[in-house]
Amino acid sequence: MLTIYSDDHHLHHGRCELMDGQLMPCFEMPSRADHVLQRVKDRELGPVHGPRDFGLAPLQRVHSHAYLDFFQGAWQRWTEFGQDGDLLPYTWPARTLRRVLPASLHGQLGYYSFDGGAPITAGTWQAAYSAAQVALTAQAAIQQGAHSAFALCRPPGHHAASDLMGGYCYLNNAAIAAQAFLDQGCKRVAILDLDYHHGNGTQSIFYERSDVLFTSIHGHPEAEFPFFLGYADELGEGAGTGFNFNYPLPAGSGWERWSAALEEACTEIERYGADIVVVSLGVDTFKHDPISQFKLDSPDYLAMGARIAHLGKPTLFVMEGGYAVEEIGINAVNVLEGFEGAAQ
Repeated sequence: MLTIYSDDHHLHHGRCELMDGQLMPCFEMPSRADHVLQRVKDRELGPVHGPRDFGLAPLQRVHSHAYLDFFQGAWQRWTEFGQDGDLLPYTWPARTLRRVLPASLHGQLGYYSFDGGAPITAGTWQAAYSAAQVALTAQAAIQQGAHSAFALCRPPGHHAASDLMGGYCYLNNAAIAAQAFLDQGCKRVAILDLDYHHGNGTQSIFYERSDVLFTSIHGHPEAEFPFFLGYADELGEGAGTGFNFNYPLPAGSGWERWSAALEEACTEIERYGADIVVVSLGVDTFKHDPISQFKLDSPDYLAMGARIAHLGKPTLFVMEGGYAVEEIGINAVNVLEGFEGAAQ
C-alpha cells in the first residue's frame, strides 16, 4: 500500500493544551506520526512518497475563505503582541452572546475555534496545509487507479468544521479528500470514522448533503469529547436526511461491542452504494490510550481492516487520533495490513 507523508508535521508542536482544568503538555505530538512512519517502514507496507502541492483551491471547497485567511495569518498577528507562547483562545461565542466576528485577534480566534485544544504555533499553518496535501496526494493515487492508499496526516482533521478548529484539528483532511473525489467525478463517497472521538467537523460539513454518507463509531458524547455532537438521533438534515449514522458506545466497550457497531456501519455503506470509502483512521480506541476509554487490543485492528476490505471499494485511509505513542504505529499499520490481506 502506498503511504503519503510529509516531514512538515514537525513544524507543529504545541506547548500546551487546556484539559481537565489545567494547561498541560499536548497529547498530540510529532512522535505520533514518527512512530507510524517507522512501523510502515519496518513492516515494508509499501512505498512512502511525499505530497504534491495542489494549492488552496481544494481546501476552499471545504473551508471558508475567511477561515483560511484567518488561520494562515494568525501567527504573524500574534507575534506583533510580542508574546512567546502558543496562541490559544480564551473566550467563545457561547449561548446568549452574538455570533459576530470581532476585529481583535483573540475575538476572531474564539469565533473560529470551539475549545482550547488546538494551539497555533509558528509552524501550525504549514503543517496543517501539508497534511491536507498529503490527503489530496493519496486521493489522487486512488483516483488514478490504486485500490487503496494511506495518508499519514498530522495534525489530524476530523474535528475541524468548515470554519472551526478544535480537538487538535485545523483542516479536515478526510473531508477535503472526499470533496476532491466528488469534484473529479465520483457520485457517492462514504466516510467511516473509527476514531474514539466523534468526527463532529466531518459530520457538520456534510450534514445536509446526500453525496457523502458519514458513519462514526465513538465514545458516547454524553461523557466524551466533543460532548455536543455525535448522538444516535443525528441522521442528517434536508437533502442529507438519512445519510448520517452515529454509533456512540459506552466507556469500557471491547471488540465484541465495537465490532458489532462496525458491522452496522458497513451495512449502511453497502446499502448506500459508495464509489469510494474514506476511513478516518483513529486508533485511540486502544485499551492503553491515555485519553480514551475503549478496550480494543492490537490484534483487533487486523480484523478491523479485514472487514473494511470486504466492502470491496477503493479505500483511502486518513490518519486521525491515537495517543498511546508506543503502540500507535502497530495498531494503525495492523488496520492497513488487515485490509491488504483480506483484499488480495
